[in-house]
Amino acid sequence: MNGNAFVEFFLRTPLQTLMGDTMLITVTGRKTGKLYRTPVGFYRDGECLWVMTSRDRTWWRNVCGGAKVKLLLHGHEAEGIAEPILDERTVALRIGDYVKHIPMAAKSLSVRVENGMANAEDAKRLARERLFVKIRMD
Repeated sequence: MNGNAFVEFFLRTPLQTLMGDTMLITVTGRKTGKLYRTPVGFYRDGECLWVMTSRDRTWWRNVCGGAKVKLLLHGHEAEGIAEPILDERTVALRIGDYVKHIPMAAKSLSVRVENGMANAEDAKRLARERLFVKIRMD
């Protein structure tokens, strides 16, 4: 069992509350129609869920232009419309929000925090490597 399979299994148990803001996202392959499931961290901002991922990952490409996704969120199934946010300037600004919502993530992302704000240069650098997927809940 690989790491993702273990997390997926764990998210389906009553112990999923120990995983905090981690959910399982299921996307449909645009070309193949195959279902792809992956555990992702997220934060909620209003009615939207925001997922930061690496530009090197491939799952997010299946939601370009907006696509329905299924979620296993805090033990409950849900649906939403997901779309990637690729613009580096927008991603850098969103990184600032990410660090506000998940302050302990700053260190692992190598983002310095000054007066409660993400360092602009660090956010700009990270935006070249990362993107966000915005999920509007149905």
